Amino acid sequence: MGKIRFGLIGSGWRAEFYIRIAKAMPDVFELSGVLVRDEAKGRRFAKQMDVTVINTLDELEKTEPEYIVLAVKRGILSEYLPKLFEKGIPVLCETPPGESLEALESVWKSYKKYNGKIQVAEQYFAQPLYAAWYRAITDGKLGEVQNINLSALHGYHGVSMIRRFLQTGYENCRIYGKRYWFDVTETYGREGMAFDGEVFRCSRDRLTFEFEKGKVAYFDFSDPAQYHSFIRTRQLNVQGVRGEIDDMVIRYLTDENIPVTQELNRIDLGVYNNQEWSHFGIMLGEEFLYKTPFINARLNDDEIAVATCMKKMKEYLDTGKDFYSLRDALQDMYFCLKMEEAMKNPLREIPTESQIWVTDTD
Repeated sequence: MGKIRFGLIGSGWRAEFYIRIAKAMPDVFELSGVLVRDEAKGRRFAKQMDVTVINTLDELEKTEPEYIVLAVKRGILSEYLPKLFEKGIPVLCETPPGESLEALESVWKSYKKYNGKIQVAEQYFAQPLYAAWYRAITDGKLGEVQNINLSALHGYHGVSMIRRFLQTGYENCRIYGKRYWFDVTETYGREGMAFDGEVFRCSRDRLTFEFEKGKVAYFDFSDPAQYHSFIRTRQLNVQGVRGEIDDMVIRYLTDENIPVTQELNRIDLGVYNNQEWSHFGIMLGEEFLYKTPFINARLNDDEIAVATCMKKMKEYLDTGKDFYSLRDALQDMYFCLKMEEAMKNPLREIPTESQIWVTDTD
């Protein structure tokens, strides 16, 4: 695979990920240009990020990217997508692809009308730890997975992991639960550590998903503390017929039904005396469950995941193989909308129904 040339629409926090990745691995990725519609904002962004900024979609198309990354505000995504589909431009779209059921349906109809080429950068499945957990599941270490307790990701991100780990496909489910509110002390944010002891009010969403064929998910997320906190942790428990993932510990049975308990071991280079810094992989005993596809690249876990989506987008264009399809993205966001409905109606069961992107298989 040669160098991957891509264009970028957007100038926000998430858009900066793609620029950093391209600069960190210039032998792998090449940024053709960044579209910022506001000329004054574009000039500032060009200087700040040292990138080529242009102001129209036509100009961006002329830079001849293999695909365009769409990383704009959530409410604008569903407006941009039909334009890109109509032009026949392949798009790697940030999540979510719409904020209402009507928007999701509209995006799907436009995609079908123009036979759009799209994948969605729902990157968490490609983060090293989530990828290692998923490898343990698909290797059959747990047997058939039957339930999951996830306390790590909000909304559609959490749904994407639930559906993937439980392997429920497009099954419908019943969702019920409640939103609670608690005080928590600020310790960390996007700007770094905080030491002023500020206390703020934080929601905690507890929901149960009961799928049609009997699998169950327990969703637990504290927003916004859980993403940026030293006193609110991430937790995962997945139970199968023959084993269990309990965060960094995996318990399973051998073919002779001998119980084994092992801890995941993260391998990072440059942590102690050697001078490079990069992630290498995650091991379970003597086996690698995950190795980064970008050896020696100085990327954090989320950047590794985003870069993986960028690489897989090129593979999708070459082979037609999905890695996170529009259909999956719409399903996850639809479930997220039903979660919000459930929290507005505490403890009432809210059923999901098969939507157009599930039933329309032509």
